[in-house]
Amino acid sequence: MSLRAPITAAAMALIAVVGAAPALADPPVTPPPPVDPAMTRTGTIAIETVGPRHERFSIASAAMRRVITVDVLRGSGSGPHPLLYLLDGVDGEQISGWLSKGQAAEYFADKPVDVVLTSGGTGSMYSDWMRRDANLGLNRWETFLTTELPPIVESYLRTDGRRAIAGVSMGAQAAIMLAQRYPGRYRAVAGMSGCYSTADELGRAVTTITVASRGGNVENLWGPPDSPEWGAHDSVLGAADLRGTSIYLSAATGLPTDADLVAVSHAPNLVEALRTAGGGLALEAGARLCTERFAARLAELKIPATFDYAPAGMHTWPDFEAQLPRAWRVLAPALGLPEPH
Repeated sequence: MSLRAPITAAAMALIAVVGAAPALADPPVTPPPPVDPAMTRTGTIAIETVGPRHERFSIASAAMRRVITVDVLRGSGSGPHPLLYLLDGVDGEQISGWLSKGQAAEYFADKPVDVVLTSGGTGSMYSDWMRRDANLGLNRWETFLTTELPPIVESYLRTDGRRAIAGVSMGAQAAIMLAQRYPGRYRAVAGMSGCYSTADELGRAVTTITVASRGGNVENLWGPPDSPEWGAHDSVLGAADLRGTSIYLSAATGLPTDADLVAVSHAPNLVEALRTAGGGLALEAGARLCTERFAARLAELKIPATFDYAPAGMHTWPDFEAQLPRAWRVLAPALGLPEPH
């Protein structure tokens, strides 16, 4: 039986509950990150010890004219180690959600890999924007992630030169996009609950919603929808450049797991939790469709990839946390590490 029938039924049921709640408010708008015109050189400002094998870097970015916080988890055992860049989702909080909600520090504590986690990319698509945005500020994340950050952390950690990149939701799109736009830079890539097109109708819609959900104007990102930059960031169109890269992709259905339901029931504001759950249902169902489309394109090109379609999951951190070990089973061998059991 197709999964689409139960997804639709579940969506209608939960949206009916959510619909009884007050209408969704406009996205919260906070002042954009301040820009320092004098910040014209990239470099490390400070390194804070957070815990055993956990350091927090404050890095001056000349591209974005501000200080970016980056967490580094050192691998277990003696080095040098390979390196995993792990990208956050749309919220882009000051500390990566992978650390505050996704248990990444605990998961990687016994693994011989250095992990780098960025913070503060709210609604940015981790891309270089054409224009500064009134609400999201100056974003040149592609330059930061590919040009400014690697020399700093990789030389500090004395890594072995092997890299992988992974992300969730908005970070999933960015991880695949960066691997596709920089062929050979990363040995492996993992996208969890993401959307990988930007130029077709679905991709434009997802990108527009992602940016607008945090108060941004999507035309400041890559210009109007007919701009060539939308196509240039479309990993479905550019999928051939992923040949030779180990690929892991996962998505669920939007149906709640037991962990999702428990999290909703324990929320301090049940109405808000139900509203969020309704959004998570729609986001994960959309991610499933996006992933299936990308899988079809990779199959057409005969590019091997590992796909993990979970029968339930609602685009929540308990679901993302569950995806991480499955992604690692693909990433680890590509980095020359033993495949976990």
